[in-house]
Amino acid sequence: TVVGPAAKKPLVLDIPVMITAMSYGGSLSLRMKTALAKGAAMAGTATNTGESTVTDEERNAAKYLVGQYNRGGWLTSAEHLRRVDAIEVQLGQGAWGGAVESTIEANETDEHLRKAWHLKENQDATIHALMPGVQSSRDIVELVRNLKKTYEVPVGIKIAGSDYIEYDLEVASEAGVDFITIDGSEGGTAGAPVTLEDDVGLPTLYSLVRAVDWLRENGIPDRCSVIATGGLSTPGHFLKALALGATAVTIGSIAVMAALHDQLEKTVPQATALQLALYDGVNVDKLDVDRAAQSVANFLKSCAAEMKLAAQALGKNSLTELCRDDLVTVDRDLAEFAKIRYAGSPRPRRN
Repeated sequence: TVVGPAAKKPLVLDIPVMITAMSYGGSLSLRMKTALAKGAAMAGTATNTGESTVTDEERNAAKYLVGQYNRGGWLTSAEHLRRVDAIEVQLGQGAWGGAVESTIEANETDEHLRKAWHLKENQDATIHALMPGVQSSRDIVELVRNLKKTYEVPVGIKIAGSDYIEYDLEVASEAGVDFITIDGSEGGTAGAPVTLEDDVGLPTLYSLVRAVDWLRENGIPDRCSVIATGGLSTPGHFLKALALGATAVTIGSIAVMAALHDQLEKTVPQATALQLALYDGVNVDKLDVDRAAQSVANFLKSCAAEMKLAAQALGKNSLTELCRDDLVTVDRDLAEFAKIRYAGSPRPRRN
């Protein structure tokens, strides 16, 4: 799997499944971030810093690390950007959208996090609604171009799937991004208000199809990788995303579930399993990092194995050969929208 083929140093992975952006401090503990990085490395794939910074712990554990240039400003300096294998400019996410500002109060951070985020002891941490210094589409274009000029790794943007997705893609195209991460409304989050999480945004399926179609119609797909995310959790989901035109997918909630699945007895019934994983979880010190990493690696490798078997069953030599011709649907409206066959119609004979 190659992300950003036009970049000077493309991101080359063993499998088309990566760990999505989940931040140290904003959502997950440092131990869980380290476990995810180790597990991803064992499977030959990448993990993502999320809206945080590059810590030594995560960087040392990861084989490939995507750094998220974020609206909190914690990964925007050359010191951090030189340490990552791809740069993802975070302009939104599926269950949040980036439409509102959020604050992590000073009493919710510990000494390690304050040092990582360069915060004073009583200073709140703010994730802004708009990227600081980026107030217009032209600013986004200039930001991406400057990052591409300065760093050799792939530079992309992450957006929330929305009904304005074609407008977002126009800006991304003008900026010359190496990849675009599209987060559908099913994407999870540790902090969104319920209405933003449940009622705002475009579903992953529709976001992905509209994005791929626009890129193809404008002759861009060969140089811009598409990464689909938001609610994807099984090898079947991943295969369908690839067939619809995604280069790769990223997973979040299911990766955390995989990491925790054989350590649940440390929390239940007194607390939920996530208390082992969240930054402010009451049981974070009980997480066995190496055990969790091995579980993540096992999950990723088993997904890849099942995807290979499915591709073999379809007569393919590679997962990159998957296309919409391999898909059918029982929904007539979906068939028309996604340009795939309706299952009730006979397949035309091949010449």
